Amino acid sequence: MTPVVSVRIGTSGWSYDHWNSVLYPTGMPVSRRLARYVQEFDTVELNASFYRWPKDSTFEGWRQRLPEGFTMTVKAHRGLTHFRRLREPEAWVERFERCWRALGDRREALLVQLHPALACDDASTALLDRFLTLMPDWIPVAVEFRHPSWDAPAVYDLLERHGAAYVVTSGAGLPCVLRATSRLVYVRMHGPDDEHLYAGSYSDDSMRWWADRIGEWQDQGRDVLVYFNNDGEGNAVRNAWTLKDLLSSSP
Repeated sequence: MTPVVSVRIGTSGWSYDHWNSVLYPTGMPVSRRLARYVQEFDTVELNASFYRWPKDSTFEGWRQRLPEGFTMTVKAHRGLTHFRRLREPEAWVERFERCWRALGDRREALLVQLHPALACDDASTALLDRFLTLMPDWIPVAVEFRHPSWDAPAVYDLLERHGAAYVVTSGAGLPCVLRATSRLVYVRMHGPDDEHLYAGSYSDDSMRWWADRIGEWQDQGRDVLVYFNNDGEGNAVRNAWTLKDLLSSSP
């Protein structure tokens, strides 16, 4: 029996003033932005958790507010990934478990973005291995590498062994490696600008190329998440709409 696969398209964050007149009517209260966002998309990447970890009650509140079928990905706090650089992760693993229970069936994946200066060596690989070992297998983990040294067969083997997703990235100075290491393929679109991350708008031709790649992953029986992080001028919203339209019209 062919497994049922899902494709979800969304953005990194949802509350931006410069999305007024793009996604949000001018003058819409900030408190109503999430309700408007879920009318257009079925998933969101919580980026604010990287800077300030929400209370358990906040996650519970999102579970109650988000509609059935909508999912939230949560980005791991920089305390784990950038300050400690995966050292002594036990307290954070416990927080992630509480978060996942609070989100209930609205949870999607845990995004772990490593520090761009953290290179791949025996010590850092061991830290990643230990962290993934400590993570419960009922929490899907996606790892985003920012240092090019992590593009190595041993790293992909490590992710596959733990069932963790390699994060495919598009953005200035980031390698775009179309690698799948788990049933989940996680894609972060940081913008097409060659000089600056989070800038620019993807062309329709580029979106068609990505739609083809998503189709290939679907044919492999993989679930796909795509989050646009080029939020400036509402580009993330427009690009997400375009990709959704392309996928909905494909045979």
